[in-house]
Amino acid sequence: MDKLIIFDTTLRDGEQSAGAAMTATEKLKIALQLERLQVDVIEAGFPIASRGDFNAVNTIAKNIKDSTVCGLARANEKDITAAGEAIAPAKRKRLHTFIATSSIHMQKKLNMQPDEVLAAAVAAVKFAGRYTDDIEFSPEDAGRSDEDFLCRIIEAAIGAGATTINIPDTVGYTMPHQFGAMVGRLIERIPNADKVIFSVHCHNDLGCAVANSLSAVLAGARQVEGTINGIGERAGNTALEEVIMAVRTRRDVFSCDTRVDARQLVPTSKMISTITGFPVQPNKAIVGVNAFAHESGIHQDGVLKNKETYEIMSAEDVGWASNLIRLGKLSGRNAFRTHMKELGIQFADDAGLNEAFGRFKDLADKKRDIYDEDLLALVGAGSEIDHSYQLESFQFTNSSDGKPHARIQWRANNKQYDAEADGDGMVDAAIRAVEKDANSHAALALYSVNNITDGSDSQGSVTVRLARDGVEATGHGTDTDIIVASVKAYIHALARLEQAEIKAHPQL
Repeated sequence: MDKLIIFDTTLRDGEQSAGAAMTATEKLKIALQLERLQVDVIEAGFPIASRGDFNAVNTIAKNIKDSTVCGLARANEKDITAAGEAIAPAKRKRLHTFIATSSIHMQKKLNMQPDEVLAAAVAAVKFAGRYTDDIEFSPEDAGRSDEDFLCRIIEAAIGAGATTINIPDTVGYTMPHQFGAMVGRLIERIPNADKVIFSVHCHNDLGCAVANSLSAVLAGARQVEGTINGIGERAGNTALEEVIMAVRTRRDVFSCDTRVDARQLVPTSKMISTITGFPVQPNKAIVGVNAFAHESGIHQDGVLKNKETYEIMSAEDVGWASNLIRLGKLSGRNAFRTHMKELGIQFADDAGLNEAFGRFKDLADKKRDIYDEDLLALVGAGSEIDHSYQLESFQFTNSSDGKPHARIQWRANNKQYDAEADGDGMVDAAIRAVEKDANSHAALALYSVNNITDGSDSQGSVTVRLARDGVEATGHGTDTDIIVASVKAYIHALARLEQAEIKAHPQL
């Protein structure tokens, strides 16, 4: 069977989800897990966006050994130079450059004529050749571009040295039958199409990203770009886990397969959900907690007799398993480290291990049964702890005939704070107390609560997004007490808001 290349852009396009900005440490953690998943290409970022983005891509390039590390650049020398330098240490490196080709983008955004756009594309591909011979070119908004012009610019880009041609449905406009047919015609019409791999990058504005991608695969595309959990700007991107399992499950339809280790899909999904704070909907295909659950008695009866009556793939094959672990207060560091390694978490040094182990012990004192989700949340919440911003102590009071009241003692930049406030509820009172001292002038753009596992003793996972002066920052907090988790998340968001960079976000 043909090989279908999996191009993961969770760290670049996925990070463009509102509030999903990741730190360099978090990006490296995800990149290492994507390598464990065995994706072929990791688009690590947009290096020209900021110094932080450049450094993150560069760090990933130094640490990834198996997957290809890719940097994105607009079709100009400054962007390409930044991307080329950022990916330079990678064992396998790719440079991905793009320029818009639809009439509305050329006229309204670029203020360029088609011939100027074509010339810029050719120059960009040639310039990218200074840094690598693995060059990807994308005509942005191809789904709404004139097909004759697409043929011209793609043929020229291939002639200039492009080795992968990516066809983006940037605004999620096309329907599956239209998109697949267009990709098929491009492959047929372009004289030198046989010299490159054709790729697709679909957005989900009309809910068709996965269907469009699969339609293109049937038409001859041999690379699919997307993100884990389908995260991304606006309505998100192609959910890679769905493409991977559709191709693998329906071998009677698709004449290709991936090298992905599908058993790592669920662990990867959980890690990304934990780090971004974006919960996965329960009925999400492949990685949702209900993806293999059967409530109907008829279904349950059938599955008990033969799983294939209602299950077209195995839950174990994508990483679902009985995940109750036998770690507790008496478990040692080695057992903890070994199990975390099985979950794809490896600690850079003993200090990181000891810190995480300490949080595990604290959790074991509060919670009898510890699940993999608990551990991933525990490590995710502590992955970027800024010790200059910490909750020190708290006191909450509430009654049916009184106002909720909170007293919060916390630390920021080596300064101790102690404030009290009333609120409309305990969480409101606690946040008001912190804000008395913080005086951040930030708007609370998102407050989200999710339980990590089942049971009344489950950890609560709280996500807080703060917005100020056009910059957004997301904080996460976990605890068996939801009020404490909320305060931790708010303080975490304050710390990240102070450190946030203003980044340029490209469309593709």
